[in-house]
Amino acid sequence: MNAPETQPPIPTGGVFPLPGSAPTEDAEQQVAAASTQESDNRPRVSKGFIALLALGLFGTYVAFVTPIAISLAIRVSQLAPNNQEYLGILLGVGSLAALLVGPLGGQLSDRTRSRLGRRRPWLIGGIVVGLIGLTVMASATSILLLGVGWVIAQIGLSQATNIFTTIQADKLPESQRGKVGAITGFATMVAPVFGSILGGIVSTQPFLLFLLPGAIALVFVLIFVANYKDPDSRNATFDAPLSVGVVLSKYVYNPRKYPDFSWNWLGRFLFFFGLTLNTSFTAFFFAQKLGITVEDIGGTVATVGGIGILGTIGGVFAGGFLSDKLRRRKAFVLGSGILFGIGAIIMVTSSDFTLLLIGSLLCNIAIGVFSAVDQALFLDVLPERDTEAGRFINITQFATTIPQAIAPLVASALLLIGASGTTRDYSVLYVTAAVCTIVGGAVVLKVKSVR
Repeated sequence: MNAPETQPPIPTGGVFPLPGSAPTEDAEQQVAAASTQESDNRPRVSKGFIALLALGLFGTYVAFVTPIAISLAIRVSQLAPNNQEYLGILLGVGSLAALLVGPLGGQLSDRTRSRLGRRRPWLIGGIVVGLIGLTVMASATSILLLGVGWVIAQIGLSQATNIFTTIQADKLPESQRGKVGAITGFATMVAPVFGSILGGIVSTQPFLLFLLPGAIALVFVLIFVANYKDPDSRNATFDAPLSVGVVLSKYVYNPRKYPDFSWNWLGRFLFFFGLTLNTSFTAFFFAQKLGITVEDIGGTVATVGGIGILGTIGGVFAGGFLSDKLRRRKAFVLGSGILFGIGAIIMVTSSDFTLLLIGSLLCNIAIGVFSAVDQALFLDVLPERDTEAGRFINITQFATTIPQAIAPLVASALLLIGASGTTRDYSVLYVTAAVCTIVGGAVVLKVKSVR
């Protein structure tokens, strides 16, 4: 168990959680295994719950990912022509804001007392904040206002997605984590494709471009909230008040106490760093490869995404269901990293639309497998599940949000290598992305308590 909140453990692995070693490593691994492999006495959840969970996540991701996939690129192109590097800056700043605020929301949700329970108030609040941010983006007349709106939107929508993951930690038994990870992973992978199609249809109408995805999120989240039975938490008690010192200390943890959680964190970080490098400039990359303008790329991105969804479907369900059946996680994660790397190399070396499509399809398969299986894996090794699930899930989200914050900035710099005028060389960017995903898959092999 954790130390009392008045004496939080001092992290020894640096500012962000990274795996370490110590003279008592074997004993601490036994403690970690005991904390993450507790008696699995959670009842199986119903098909109705899984369906509503998937719909809620789908709606939230439509609002969250559509700007990343296409909307921001279109607005940057309109507000700052020939300055595509601004896109990387906006994406990075927005992710940094979510990174700083996310763990606070996780801790507060763990300790929320309300008639609606611990999680539902934060789902509602996250979507409302997200809609406010999207409204600012839709009405922005400058890059600065667009960035302010994106920061607000990302804080709210990322909090909502984190709460959906926390609910899975609260409710899912081990035997359903791979399957539910497959279904929810499919929902979150379909969302960008749906968002790209939607964005392509309304690309000339800024308000619809941002607020239509937001409205979809609001409807689906409210349906989930109305049907989810989150126990009344008004009588919940806690060991100590949540002081500023305690809040800040819980942004990190001692990686020696939970080595499996730490290795999975690092593997996820590397995979998402590579994924973000690969996707930050998709609209501009496709436009340059195919010789068309960014404003006209929406239909092409939607076409590629629509075909890629077949790969996502196959990857997410094959990975999730097979990992539950075979009781294996690590081999699937490693395979997805390698496959994504191959797809990225094919894309950047493609000489025609067919090869570009094949590379994108392989990347979609890999993302599907990874999203389902790594979701199950990190739930398998999640520490302090009953008392601090929100905290550790938000620490896990560091592995997503840190790459989203820094990878676009790194991508902007990498694009300057070999640049000529307004033409960018994407070779270094996509090769770096491939290396990161492969190494990320390999790192997960260090996890000991899960096969």
